[in-house]
Amino acid sequence: MRRVETIEHAGAWDASSACDRIVLDAGDRNRRRFVLTGENGTEFLLDFEKPVMLRDGDGLLLDDGSSVLVTGAPEPLIEVSAPTPLETVRLAWHLGNRHTDVQIAGDKLRIRRDHVLEAMLRGLGAQLMYLKAPFDPESGAPQGEHGHHREHGHGA
Repeated sequence: MRRVETIEHAGAWDASSACDRIVLDAGDRNRRRFVLTGENGTEFLLDFEKPVMLRDGDGLLLDDGSSVLVTGAPEPLIEVSAPTPLETVRLAWHLGNRHTDVQIAGDKLRIRRDHVLEAMLRGLGAQLMYLKAPFDPESGAPQGEHGHHREHGHGA
């Protein structure tokens, strides 16, 4: 079975050279090990030491030199906007405080549809637009070797 050798980031490779395409939602694009089959029947194994986040437009370079285009499946999303950049930052803080996956799309934020978050955002003065589009949330901040259990010099 063919294997993924490397991931070429969207915009940094020639997508027209792809021999096949896979369409995955955001959840299925965050993997460590996964057997995939492209729309044209190309079967291959993605197998990395740590999970990777594949983005809409990325290319998977296979061990035989061919490449496969990653396409994000359209998902039901909310595009969130505010009248000022400061208000957008405020909304982003509230979403982050709820550990919500967020995509930054220009001067707007995108989240998955969620009626509780929609009500909160409306209450904070956000404008909401409903759409179906690929979802590419921001990756989480890298954790240190010890995660949140670091010594901060407290105590003796």
